[in-house]
Amino acid sequence: MGDISISSNGNGNGNGHAVAAAQRKSCWYEEEIEENLRWCFALKSILHTGASQYQDIQLLDTKPFGKALVIDGKLQSAEIDEFIYHECLVHPPLLNHPNPKTIFIMGGGEGSTAREILRHWAVDKVIMCDIDEEVVNFCKSHLLVNKEAFYDPRLELIINDARAELERREEIYDVIIGDLADPIEGGPCYQLYTKSFYELIVKPKLNPAGIFVTQAGPAGIFSHTEVFSCIFNTLKQVFKYVVPYSAHIPSYADTWGWIMASDSPFALSADEFDMRIKQRIEGENRYLDGKTFSSSSTLSKAVRKSLDNETHVYSEGNARFIYGHGNAYRKN
Repeated sequence: MGDISISSNGNGNGNGHAVAAAQRKSCWYEEEIEENLRWCFALKSILHTGASQYQDIQLLDTKPFGKALVIDGKLQSAEIDEFIYHECLVHPPLLNHPNPKTIFIMGGGEGSTAREILRHWAVDKVIMCDIDEEVVNFCKSHLLVNKEAFYDPRLELIINDARAELERREEIYDVIIGDLADPIEGGPCYQLYTKSFYELIVKPKLNPAGIFVTQAGPAGIFSHTEVFSCIFNTLKQVFKYVVPYSAHIPSYADTWGWIMASDSPFALSADEFDMRIKQRIEGENRYLDGKTFSSSSTLSKAVRKSLDNETHVYSEGNARFIYGHGNAYRKN
């Protein structure tokens, strides 16, 4: 879980309590990435801290990364580099699709995924389904960069469990995007990374040339075995074509992974990728172009070997989690 501490020497005390100091104070955020590894940075201020029915929520104003959204002790998004995560999540599936008009977002409550989707001129309708209304409302109020997206007439915002909403709806979609919280024990989302969910809920809701993409957790040289490799292997059991890719996110202190899947092949060259960016997207990407995506989808030897050898299939009874615990776990 992420801790906030105040100290007089600029170092966090790591115990999660604000300790007043008589001398000049520094406020720090500290996140436990692994049992013996912590990541911390200085804060300007704490904008919000609380808990919804589903998750613990913090909005911090950090010195190195700007405003940062933290859920269940895990940094979800930071103002200075969120464009890397959201461009990588959104544009590869939409650009690989021949004509993406209808999009369903699972999660995405902060609005950044919707913002990137709505830059595509072809898109007619976006359904954003997030389970946590408090997170959505808070982000609408405080993350001004996404204000226009929330009021775009093409966006329909639904507060519901994504699984229940997909099951309820009769529509099928060109692209379904999993912008979900990380699979942590006691969190609200780990069931949405399972083979049964992909096979019985997601795939039937895709058009014949439809594409599914999900964020897939840490994908670094050591961290990729937490969930990235098994989510990849799970999707391979359901779809004919599966493409893993990754990029470094400075505020995450790690490389992050996404996985794109379809029953239609992914055949865009880097030049074709760039041409579609020019033809289809309003404005200029800050991070992603054809060469960048080619690089992102060329994984290191060690990670490729792990993915090739992975046998674990993600299920509710045999789940893997990244380090940490969700709100439900801590209440038990």
